[in-house]
Amino acid sequence: MGYIVGKKLRISYGENENQFGDLRLPEGNGPFPVAIVIHGGFWREKFKLDQMDSFAEALTVQGIATWNIEYRRVGQEGGGWPGTFLDAAQASDFVRTLANDYPLDLRRIFTIGHSAGGHFALWIAARHRLPATSIIKGCDNPLQVKGAISLAGVCDLDVMHNIHQVRELKMGIKDNPTRDLIGGMPQDFKERYKEASPIALLPIGVPLALIHGSLDSNVPVGLSQQFEQAAKVAGDDVIVQTISNAEHFAIIDPNSDAWPVVMEAIVGLLNA
Repeated sequence: MGYIVGKKLRISYGENENQFGDLRLPEGNGPFPVAIVIHGGFWREKFKLDQMDSFAEALTVQGIATWNIEYRRVGQEGGGWPGTFLDAAQASDFVRTLANDYPLDLRRIFTIGHSAGGHFALWIAARHRLPATSIIKGCDNPLQVKGAISLAGVCDLDVMHNIHQVRELKMGIKDNPTRDLIGGMPQDFKERYKEASPIALLPIGVPLALIHGSLDSNVPVGLSQQFEQAAKVAGDDVIVQTISNAEHFAIIDPNSDAWPVVMEAIVGLLNA
């Protein structure tokens, strides 16, 4: 077994050109805790995993292996429903395969994602809650994770759809990423929204942390706050931390004031 410490290894988890991830390994012998890192961009084609490169590199320096995943996105063949979800599921399950060749600790895996990636961080952790008949479950034995961290995540697809619908009406445009992801409106695809939205899959059953900037205009902080209330009622262990004067992208910047909060959440989760 050989690998280059600190450098990314691009590894395919499927046959499509967008089914790959970048694995980064810390110095040392391991086994290392694993962060499944998921980028955002409202699930759309033009946004790629490289927006999380600095984030993944910073985690690796802290002794955490990172699996920064790419997936088919809206605007690409196979993207949207159900392909984007199946890719997120398959990429996360692939960590078990990676552990055959690299020193990864399968007992200390967590998901962490930004924006639309925050949605998937929670959804991957909740995937075991999907019914056996769900076409987006991916397999009968989903990867078990130790916890999930959502960074300005879209944790309620119904609400996010409605937020964009209001913006469409006010601005006279047609631009609703959630509708494009699911294939239609909540009233027309109730089961899809139920299976795809983390808030509808509560209780998730693992520790959850949601970190959100107070000045976020892309994904309102209220989504995380409402999720916290619903998760606590459902019996989940959840915390929400609001970063004062932080906008949407500050919380994935290792040089920002938000970074210590993100690291504290990670350390707390791994030590839970």
